[in-house]
Amino acid sequence: MTIEPPQRLVTALGEVRDDGASAWLGEVGTLLEEAAGRRGVTVERVHQPGGRSSLVAHVRTAEGVPAVLKLAPERFRPEAERAALTHWGGFGAVRLLDPGINDGAMLLERLTPEVSVRTLPESKALLEAAGTLRRLWVDPPAGRNCETVAERTGRQAEAMKATPAAFPDIAPLVDAALAARDELVAAPPELRLLHGTFRQSKVLAGERSPWLAVGPDPVVGECAFDLARLVRDRVEDLIGAPTGPSTTRRRVKRLAESLEVDPVRLRGWTLFRAVESGARALRVGRPRDAENLLEFAGWL
Repeated sequence: MTIEPPQRLVTALGEVRDDGASAWLGEVGTLLEEAAGRRGVTVERVHQPGGRSSLVAHVRTAEGVPAVLKLAPERFRPEAERAALTHWGGFGAVRLLDPGINDGAMLLERLTPEVSVRTLPESKALLEAAGTLRRLWVDPPAGRNCETVAERTGRQAEAMKATPAAFPDIAPLVDAALAARDELVAAPPELRLLHGTFRQSKVLAGERSPWLAVGPDPVVGECAFDLARLVRDRVEDLIGAPTGPSTTRRRVKRLAESLEVDPVRLRGWTLFRAVESGARALRVGRPRDAENLLEFAGWL
């Protein structure tokens, strides 16, 4: 069958300006067929609109069990994701169905992609998402193969430092975010295995559990780093509401209390992650996303 990568994936990989990712995209149809053959599954269709870092195909095993086959370029660390899913063992996260195969692809249980926590009313969504996130915060596996928070944010900080040269108006926010990051990485309160890119849309409905997390980009560090991405969920709604700033501050307080995270550290990581995402959006030509993220960061 002919495999057409989703346009969303094509656009996102174009933004990263990585020759390896571009080459992967050109070969992804062949890679999918080979990965399916190794696992003895039949490809039904490619999931649309899909994600920004991987291709997901709906497949069936030889026994007729529905599953998904996920492929990602090396730059998105698929083997780190595999290791994290193996460590979680289906507790709070999607279950890995092909342990021991290391080829850049993963066979996963099929959830219900059309039903994520984001489809719930906001207060209920935050509650369910936070409950899922708590289950993922476990001691990291021995011999881990993923980054630490300090390592990942160190790379991001270097890119941020260059951004004000082209966009001088954001210099004060960048300086504040970098200062917050320096203070936070100096003395992390705990080291846990984190999802790394957690948000409401990453929590899907399942059969064996009401809600399961998908798509981790795992990292080892403090819990506040993981929770920070959840604080800004539905940022477009926050920006459009007259109570956006006060709602954001209440959200920080509520999430910190419910998951027993230091609210000052949560605020600091929320600031850093929002400014980092906003600066990156500017660099790749997504000014509307950047405007929303940087306005949100200014409320913190």
